[in-house]
Amino acid sequence: MGLISELKLAVPWGHIAAKAWGSHQAAPVLCLHGWLDNANSFDRLIPLLPKDFNYVAMDFGGHGLSSHYSPGFPYHYQNFVSEVRRVAAALKWNRFSLLGHSFGGAVGGMFSCIFPEMVDKLILLESLPFVLDTNEMDNLLTYKRRAIEHVLQVEASRKPEQVVSPEEMLQRLLKKNSHAGEECGKHLLQRGTTQVATGVWLNRDRRITWAEHCLDFVSRELFMHYIKNLQARVLLVKATEGYYALRREDDADKETVMFVVSSLKSVLKERFQYFEVPGNHYIHMNQPQQVARVISSFLQNKEGTPASL
Repeated sequence: MGLISELKLAVPWGHIAAKAWGSHQAAPVLCLHGWLDNANSFDRLIPLLPKDFNYVAMDFGGHGLSSHYSPGFPYHYQNFVSEVRRVAAALKWNRFSLLGHSFGGAVGGMFSCIFPEMVDKLILLESLPFVLDTNEMDNLLTYKRRAIEHVLQVEASRKPEQVVSPEEMLQRLLKKNSHAGEECGKHLLQRGTTQVATGVWLNRDRRITWAEHCLDFVSRELFMHYIKNLQARVLLVKATEGYYALRREDDADKETVMFVVSSLKSVLKERFQYFEVPGNHYIHMNQPQQVARVISSFLQNKEGTPASL
């Protein structure tokens, strides 16, 4: 299944870029990438998925080939959720499925609760439907302060984009993200950088640094309240060596994800499925075949009951 087209969808601050596969008449699936990634994140997975769907992978604002937010306009979690609604409107989609990796899953989870009638299926790939971690509560005001100060510093500095060699850019990415292998990193940088005469620079907005600066952490009480609004069937795919939460370096604390899984199962019952597969946080890029079968079965299963795998 080859890439059909690159899309540029108009928004008030510029455009949202996206990539599309499959027939426009087929059932739609919107793919949401992780923090600081881009739509290339799904290039190796989508060709392994059922051909009778229309897949669109978008670049969040400030990422990939999408426009940066206007000066003075900060990046907040709610804004990314709003982008999903804008893309759906531009594509004239009234009901569709969501496939979200990491941060993209958290955005998709919130969207699915705010606009429950619009989401048929929600696939959480190495992600939770909300960023839920009670250990962060003491840091929330610190994050908000840092976010404001960081934006002011970037806007005041007006430094030109730093140009480095492609190899140095790759090594910087791999140093900050140990789960992304070399080939995975190169693929993300194809869309995430611009080539100039002396090297490459990052496309992404420099105001985006740490995800926790813009995230809304939710309490367990809020989590339980929100998921009762879900109408979608939900699939959560966890890699054995991946992250349980956005910022977790290892899987030592399994309690949070177990709470999420048990809660989703309790509320959604047969509309929820959970699978663990071998791999790390970037399994959809490094070993896409490990998750393609599970996702394909879920997409094609119209009844929502657990499919035999």
